[in-house]
Amino acid sequence: MKCYALTGIAPEVIRELKQGKPRTLELQSTHNVVTLAGIEPGTAIFMTSIDMEDLDPGDSGIIVDVVSISITMKRMVEFTQGHHYEERERMSARIKVRCVGASTVKSVTHEGFIQPITVDVVKSSCYHAV
Repeated sequence: MKCYALTGIAPEVIRELKQGKPRTLELQSTHNVVTLAGIEPGTAIFMTSIDMEDLDPGDSGIIVDVVSISITMKRMVEFTQGHHYEERERMSARIKVRCVGASTVKSVTHEGFIQPITVDVVKSSCYHAV
């Protein structure tokens, strides 16, 4: 099964998702936000605690189903001594996901920092009953 990958997710978050309850996450890592930019609710995504650079065949994670998604831009302006100001923008993605099951990576396709990471995964034969 081919799907997009979200990497660098905290192991505690993955452990909590494995318990079966839907959870909402806010992601700010550029590569994860880029991956989520074209995703629609109902899409299956692979999540792992492995960093983007270290993701290889054989690594484990979970497959989640996207319940809802929202990508927002936050603008911050800082003033210093009344004459100088700095403007920054930060994009973040909030997603609500539900665990489908455990999986293992068969192959990884990563074409650059601004392209989503695509993985081919093997679903576990043991599923979580909801």
